[in-house]
Amino acid sequence: MFNAIYINKDDDGYHAGLRELDESVLPDEDVFIAVEYSTLNYKDALAITGKSPVVRNFPLVAGIDLAGKVLESRSNKFKAGDAVLVNGWGLGEQYWGGLSQKARVDSHFVQKMPAGLTSKHAMAVGTAGYTAMLCVLALESQNITPDKGEILVTGANGGVGSTAIVILSQLGYDVVASTGRLEQADALKALGAKEVVDRATLSEPGRPLTKERWAGVVDSVGSHTLANACAATQSEGAVAACGLAQGMDFPATVAPFILRGVKLMGINSVTQSMEVREKAWSRVIDDLPADRLDKISQVVSLADALGIAPQFLSGQVQGRIVVDVNR
Repeated sequence: MFNAIYINKDDDGYHAGLRELDESVLPDEDVFIAVEYSTLNYKDALAITGKSPVVRNFPLVAGIDLAGKVLESRSNKFKAGDAVLVNGWGLGEQYWGGLSQKARVDSHFVQKMPAGLTSKHAMAVGTAGYTAMLCVLALESQNITPDKGEILVTGANGGVGSTAIVILSQLGYDVVASTGRLEQADALKALGAKEVVDRATLSEPGRPLTKERWAGVVDSVGSHTLANACAATQSEGAVAACGLAQGMDFPATVAPFILRGVKLMGINSVTQSMEVREKAWSRVIDDLPADRLDKISQVVSLADALGIAPQFLSGQVQGRIVVDVNR
């Protein structure tokens, strides 16, 4: 038997709760994992609360991330005792996820834990930090180096935003953080932001082009915020877009792209290739060190995670939520 956050939908409605389950109900996948840590992300909060149709198959265990040790494997890529992690791939949406003490996962989704990384550290990074790292790699691919100028990070208090600030400041960039919670400005500066701006300056309809400021942008907000960020990006600058907290719409013109050569790069963290995943995760030890992540992380239990999930949707959660599934 094991504990998990179990989601079901029936004639009586949508249900999510902490349940004790038998191993026999786990899906028939080829890697059996004793989960040590998971995370709570915005997408998990949507799944647990049922506020958005994130879950595609019922019943299902929530959680888009997990880290732990292999108990059994029918795949020759893994053996009992291997430290592994999984993030994305539809876990917690289409497939049973990681907010659970045990999991069976398709071996194609599993990767070995990078040397020197613990399960707890990996989950403090989680999908949020991994996505932030993909954004940074995208900016680097366009030769956006620290000497080119300021980097704007939107949604700065969220998981992607806060970890992006840590990575970029660690690499020597001047980071400007955009947030709706200006009372957290000192905390964002402690993470490495040089300046903090009110999100209201970016979130309303703006002009097709404005004064060039940003060498690069990491945007997890979308909508008018993304449009305004592109409008103020320098010639040959780059924007990495990975979220839609403000909305899925993109009320912009082609002006920044054809008049300034701005590059808008979409960041897909869910079904990214294993080669790219391994490259991103290999950067974690140096660019997202555990002592920096501790400043933006809190460790909670599975039961706690259920209560925290609704707080995500009302913007009350800052930084990273690490779930100790055995607490």
